[in-house]
Amino acid sequence: MTPLTHDIEHKHFRETVAKFVAEQITPTHESWEKAGQWDRTLFTEAGKNGLLGFPVPEAFGGPGVDDFRYNAIVIEETARIGAAAEAIAFSLQNDVVLPYLVEMTDDEQKARWLPGVVSGETVLGIAMTEPGAGSDLTGIRTTAVRDGDHYVVNGSKTFISNGRNGDLFVVATRTSPDKHKGLTLFVVEADTPGFERGRKLDKIGLHAQDTSELSFTDMRVPVANRLGEEGQGFYQLVHNLPQERLSLAIGAVAAAEGTFARTLEYVKERTAFGSPISSFQNTQFVLAELATELDIARTYLDDCIAEHVAGNLTAARAAKLKWWATELQVRTADRCLQLHGGYGYMREYPVSRAFIDARIQTIYGGTTEIMKTIIAKDLGI
Repeated sequence: MTPLTHDIEHKHFRETVAKFVAEQITPTHESWEKAGQWDRTLFTEAGKNGLLGFPVPEAFGGPGVDDFRYNAIVIEETARIGAAAEAIAFSLQNDVVLPYLVEMTDDEQKARWLPGVVSGETVLGIAMTEPGAGSDLTGIRTTAVRDGDHYVVNGSKTFISNGRNGDLFVVATRTSPDKHKGLTLFVVEADTPGFERGRKLDKIGLHAQDTSELSFTDMRVPVANRLGEEGQGFYQLVHNLPQERLSLAIGAVAAAEGTFARTLEYVKERTAFGSPISSFQNTQFVLAELATELDIARTYLDDCIAEHVAGNLTAARAAKLKWWATELQVRTADRCLQLHGGYGYMREYPVSRAFIDARIQTIYGGTTEIMKTIIAKDLGI
């Protein structure tokens, strides 16, 4: 099971990322898990190593490289070692939020926001989900009312990744009652008066990810912070969702591959009834099935990455990939934990964390059920 074939530049970049992960994440991941969030040095060091903001034009401090395969390498190398929270943080910065700031901003906005994103001094987040609005974007209730050169924003968001560490958030608001044409996006600095960070949420997994609540009380956001024209928000969000779902699938497949590899080593070393458990037919069959499914997933994923690089990945195909890859990640972690027996239930074994961290993958970024609905619509039913 090998990742998408890259040219020599991608190969060298993968070596750079693997070295960064080994030096900056592996030794500190456990302490970040206990602290409940990763340290800001994760991003400043990533910036120094050239792991952030690939498509940012050179004029705004970036490398100007519009090749999603670099994004994919960062996610793969981070997710494969089991650092799910850090992989999500990188995915948000590079894959989910950055496209809004590169593709939907004017030069003045780019000059204000992009250099810090590339250096890692500015951590990005996106505030879409609300207590009453998750997969259904039309349910957003946070309001933005025009008042001269500002909008007055009131409302609340929940399940916001990078909620504690974030400096700059793309915030989805409602500017009119129209279901689709009533949404508008703003870029909001976290030090804006009226912006408040609520609870850091107590999750069953992803403990190093600072998922939080946000609230806005009479928060005045300059018109100059609006993304595009008023009322374009729904279409802007929908436009970027395929890449977000591709990113989640990349992390899912890489995490599953890492869990599989560690389990394969474990069953060779662990003995029962006087023999390695790898010698038992059940172990062999389980791992043979998972190896096959992971090969299929990797082939499908690499094909979708190639399509995306060519600009041809459809929303329906991204939905197919997202639900299939994330469900496979959950299934892989579950079956590998079973092969560990009682030790798999112990937190000291990475498979236990892989099992817990995987579960959210079939929920955020659009649930499996929403993915199937998108696919069904594409089938004309």
